[in-house]
Amino acid sequence: MNPLVTPLWLAERRADPLVKVLDCSWYMAAQKRNPSAEFAAGHIPGAQFFDIDAQSDSSSPYPHMLPPPDKFETAMAAFGIGNDTTVMVYDTAPMFSAPRVWWMFRAFGHDKVVILDGGLKAWTAVDYPLTTHATPQQPATTFTARPNPALVRSFDDMMRIARDGSAQILDARGEPRFFAREPEPRPGLRGGHIPGAKNVHYATLIAADGTLKPAGELKRLFESKGVDLAAPIVTSCGSGVTAAIVMLALVVAGAQDVALYDGSWSEWGARPDAPVETE
Repeated sequence: MNPLVTPLWLAERRADPLVKVLDCSWYMAAQKRNPSAEFAAGHIPGAQFFDIDAQSDSSSPYPHMLPPPDKFETAMAAFGIGNDTTVMVYDTAPMFSAPRVWWMFRAFGHDKVVILDGGLKAWTAVDYPLTTHATPQQPATTFTARPNPALVRSFDDMMRIARDGSAQILDARGEPRFFAREPEPRPGLRGGHIPGAKNVHYATLIAADGTLKPAGELKRLFESKGVDLAAPIVTSCGSGVTAAIVMLALVVAGAQDVALYDGSWSEWGARPDAPVETE
């Protein structure tokens, strides 16, 4: 399934009960935006708000880590999402946090998930409507998670990869953070990057209109960074959000073996036993 869809794709399926829409907007605290309030002020008709922080592992010291499967199952059932449902995710950035939720669904074995390319901006650009009305409570359903470990990497996995080079590591943060030239936005984290990582800032993958760049352009960009699309790759970032944008771009460019380091720099930079490079 092509991971990206257009506003027309959704407009043609809005009446389909097996298509559900989730607004997955999320922002760093410094941006001082309230995505749930923005959702209430205007969203795609029929959409429901997916809170990335709420749908996370509340027992973890690291931000918005993948939740336990049963927690994800309960939340999806409340959204009216079953295993036969096609889920379309979007955000208001217009391409920032929705790829994280796209990855979450796939990590729990649900591949019927697509991203509105260009987000809410693309929807309104073609004069499709917004609403302030809450979506009615969805009929009860059942969602069964089938975790796919091939899409997720842990701290121990990354320590091994840093030692043996068994996968390429792509870090989505900007160069100043990657090279420890500016402090991390989260307190208590060292600067720098995982040994052997390459820097591919997520913003370089997005076109001026907020859509993902075309596959050919993405392929050339990755190749210019020395990335082998035929070899294993792990993406990372500050807390596992923009790493999913890099994963999405890699998939669109044709990469077949891509995982995401869920803890990302929030975990690595906080662990004194984790080696760090700054050059």
